[in-house]
Amino acid sequence: MDKKLNLFIALTLMTGVVFSADSERAKEIVEQKCHMCHGKDGEGSSAICPRLAGQHAEYIAKQLADFKSGRRKGTMNEMAAALTEEEMVALGEFFAAKPTKSHRVRDKAFSSVGHYLYHNGNKYSGVAACKSCHGEEDKGTNQLPPLAGQHKRYLADQLQQFNKRARTNDNAIMHSIASKLTELEIHALALCP
Repeated sequence: MDKKLNLFIALTLMTGVVFSADSERAKEIVEQKCHMCHGKDGEGSSAICPRLAGQHAEYIAKQLADFKSGRRKGTMNEMAAALTEEEMVALGEFFAAKPTKSHRVRDKAFSSVGHYLYHNGNKYSGVAACKSCHGEEDKGTNQLPPLAGQHKRYLADQLQQFNKRARTNDNAIMHSIASKLTELEIHALALCP
């Protein structure tokens, strides 16, 4: 399934073919299901639900495929179960096209600790700089999400899940990083984006 989905995504993106029917279907799915947790424009309806606006289309499609196959566990398993590969790609494109919103940082001093860790890591504990994978400007890649604008509670929860290996996909590298983070560092990084 992964190779087939990746090939489908690559062909869709290389040819630039995104059918209006796919866009309309994505909008329909968002209005029927996604909006309850992620909002109509992917802004996230609560701090425990990720913001999907501005995420890479390929990353969203992969996460949906991982939920559908059970490689990633959570509430989304049931939501993704009936999605087709085409719908996953269309949903990825739909949310990728939405603008990212920032969140207000109240404790700038604490946030600066997160910024330092993001850009420099922690040489004393062996934590790599987040920018080495997520990018200097936090734009991520097709395989790694941008973190900017994400809910701080969601980011902290994900880092804790990676640490406990409760996040069942994409775990190898993130577990090795998250397992070295202190609670203070986790919450400072969550404020950073």
